[in-house]
Amino acid sequence: MVASPPQNRRLSRIARARARYARNVAAQGGEAFRGPLEAAFRRVPRELFLGPPPWFAVTDGGYVAVPRDDPVRVYQDALFALDRAKGINNGEPTLHARMLAALNPHLGDHVAHIGAGTGYYSAILAELVGPQGRVVGYEIEPELAARARTYLAGWSNIEVRSQSAAGVKLPAVDGIYVNAGATRPEPCWLDALKEEGGLVFPLVTADGWGVMLKARKRGDAFDVDLINRVRFIPCTGVSDEAEGEAVARAFRSGELFDARSLHRRDAPDSSCVLTGKGWWLSNRPVQ
Repeated sequence: MVASPPQNRRLSRIARARARYARNVAAQGGEAFRGPLEAAFRRVPRELFLGPPPWFAVTDGGYVAVPRDDPVRVYQDALFALDRAKGINNGEPTLHARMLAALNPHLGDHVAHIGAGTGYYSAILAELVGPQGRVVGYEIEPELAARARTYLAGWSNIEVRSQSAAGVKLPAVDGIYVNAGATRPEPCWLDALKEEGGLVFPLVTADGWGVMLKARKRGDAFDVDLINRVRFIPCTGVSDEAEGEAVARAFRSGELFDARSLHRRDAPDSSCVLTGKGWWLSNRPVQ
C-alpha cells in the first residue's frame, strides 16, 4: 500500500474531526432537522472563521490558548475568541444548533443574520438555505465585518453589511437570526418578516441573561416559543435598562416561561406576562 502524502493525511484527519463534530452538534437540533444541520456543519471549516492561530478557548477562568496550532482542536462544543478585548466570541455550537433548528430555514429562504461576527454561523445559514436562498449578515464591528467578507468569499449567496440592524429598514425575509442580546423584539425586525416568517433572538436582562425566544408571524400577532436559557453580549441600539428590568422581573417570577404569543397592535390584557414599549407577551396562543 502506498502511504498518503503528509498533507493529505492531515486534511483527512481534519475532515474526520469535522464530521464527528457535525454529528454531535446536529443531534441537538432534533431528528427532523438533523440531516441538514449535520451537512452544513460538516461543510463549513470553523478554523477559517477564527482567523490565524493561536486560538483562544473560553473557560470558566477566562481565555486559554489552544496548546497547538491544530485545527482539529477547534472541533469541540466550546466558545472561541473573535475579539478578546471586547469579549466577542464564536458561540457554542450546540446552542446554535438548537436555535437554528427553531428558526428552521428552508431551501430558497431569505434570512437576515444579526450579529454575524466573522461569519461562521452566516455560512451555516447559507448552507441551509442553499444556492437559491440568500443571507444578509449585519455586523456593527467594522473589523469583524471586514473579516467576515474575506472568510465568506466562497459563498455567493451571502452579503455582509457593516452596520447596525436596529432602527433601519431590513429587506423582507423568511427568517431573522439574532446573535446578540436584546431587551425587546426590535420593531424593524418584526416589520421585515414575511407571513409565517420566524425571528429567533435572545430576550435578555440588562446584564445579558435571559431566554432565546422564537416568534413566528401569524397575521398581526406572533406565535412564541422559548428555546433555551442564554447569556449574550448586548445588541447595540436594542438594549434599554427599564425594559431589561421588566425582563428580569418576568424571568425571576417564572411568568416569562409561560409566554405563548407576542402582540403589537393592541393593549395588554389579563394574559400579559411582560410589557415593553409598543409590544407585550401573552400566556395565550394566537387566536
